[in-house]
Amino acid sequence: MPKLTKDQTEELPATLKRSSAKAQRTFAETHDAAVEEYGEGERAHRTAFASLKRGFEKVGDHWEPKAEHGPSDESAATPGRRGRTAGGVDANASKAHLYELAQRLGVEGRSKMSKDELVEALQKANAKATRASR
Repeated sequence: MPKLTKDQTEELPATLKRSSAKAQRTFAETHDAAVEEYGEGERAHRTAFASLKRGFEKVGDHWEPKAEHGPSDESAATPGRRGRTAGGVDANASKAHLYELAQRLGVEGRSKMSKDELVEALQKANAKATRASR
């Protein structure tokens, strides 16, 4: 598998710089293809993140491979649909998986949370970890 160019590496979002080479390549290659198709800008960036979220989920300040490839939430499952997403959290994962991630990230009160509450708590924990690592 080809390595990323210096320009591609420098343009990666910070959370991806702390992620695996495969996650970085997924984002960079999709972004480059989207730039060719749509031009530089938000649409290319959204397309790259959508591709990344099919195989990876955000855990704290980085991206990790998902157990199963596929859309991470209802918005991602519907092409062209706009709206609130789960922010990299795999909202389609089992409650047990979400609980385990919450445990790893030190989310308090997780044992009493519903699946939707775990997704929301993970989003907040991920944002906090990303801010702290800047």
